[in-house]
Amino acid sequence: MRDKVRKLIARTAWPLLVTALAIMGSPGPATISLTAAGSAYGVRRSLGYLTGIVAGTVVVLVAVATGITATLLAIPALRAVLIAISAAYILWLAYHVATAPPLAAETAPSHAPSLAGGLLLGVANPKAWVAIAAVFASARLADSAKADAAAKIALLTLMIILICCTWLIAGASLARLLRDPRRARIINTALAVALVGATAFAVLH
Repeated sequence: MRDKVRKLIARTAWPLLVTALAIMGSPGPATISLTAAGSAYGVRRSLGYLTGIVAGTVVVLVAVATGITATLLAIPALRAVLIAISAAYILWLAYHVATAPPLAAETAPSHAPSLAGGLLLGVANPKAWVAIAAVFASARLADSAKADAAAKIALLTLMIILICCTWLIAGASLARLLRDPRRARIINTALAVALVGATAFAVLH
């Protein structure tokens, strides 16, 4: 029985992972915010925020796996609250990214995003609920519901970590450009605008 489950997972895991990369890895509030945080504050100061984003997104993943997502999203008031929380935090983060000083000019700690902020956005991110639900339904990894859910949680958790780390590192790779005040202001402002735009797109679609 175990061999049968392993063979089924091996046969269907790659399509699931490719779908996850395409849908979950595309630009959205969480991924763009990680890029913005990495560029404005660097990897080390953004690790707490990264951890929060990953943890919050895994919470959404477990909610999808346990079948409570449809029930939650069917409550209009709850959906509105999630969107409002997400939008409010994104606006706060976008402001601080846009106004962050050049990395070389920092003389005192500025408002780097926190673990709690990442957790909040991870759970309230409207794109995460839709994207994870779509990926979760895209393939079946085992015959039994419990084994299928467990396998998907394990694989998609790894994908969440990989995707989030990649976006953060991509943002941090811009750090060398942010030593110049003028370029820093342009890049940080562009990322802040992209962050707000990605959030608006996720909310409206």
